Amino acid sequence: MPRREDNLDSETRPSAELRNLAFELFQRACQLQQQSEFELAAELYRKSIQVHPTAEAHCFLGWTYHSQGRLHDAITECRKAIEVDPDFGNPYNDTGVYLIELGRPQEAIEWLERATTCTRYQTYHYPWYNLGRAYLTLELFSRARECFQNALDIEPHYGLAAEALQRVRLLIQ
Repeated sequence: MPRREDNLDSETRPSAELRNLAFELFQRACQLQQQSEFELAAELYRKSIQVHPTAEAHCFLGWTYHSQGRLHDAITECRKAIEVDPDFGNPYNDTGVYLIELGRPQEAIEWLERATTCTRYQTYHYPWYNLGRAYLTLELFSRARECFQNALDIEPHYGLAAEALQRVRLLIQ
């Protein structure tokens, strides 16, 4: 699917200068987020979005809100990220994670399944692992085992998936 800016004519498409400014704000926000400066990071992500909205900025703002315990706001930002770029996998995975944390694993499944099929995503093992977590919470142990195994098939050194697979195998025995 096209990104929102692909539908804009040349007069309304953001200039390279604006895209660069938005990217600089985004990069600085990422640095602040890594330093646990969540309020400042959120402010810079919001400024980046004002200059030039990107799926990444919305998604990372959501991640910042998650770090602040603002799960509903985090989900809102993920949905905005999806509006900007429906092929970007991160916000689907993150929404699923936030729903699991809210005690809504059944709702998380559809988001995580979508993440596993997004065309713009580099870490497919994460949604498979998180699908396993959702199924484990629902006590669907065989499904959880399959998902953890899928995560390991994609990323054989993913320790969390290996540990979870071992735990679920013990539950099934």
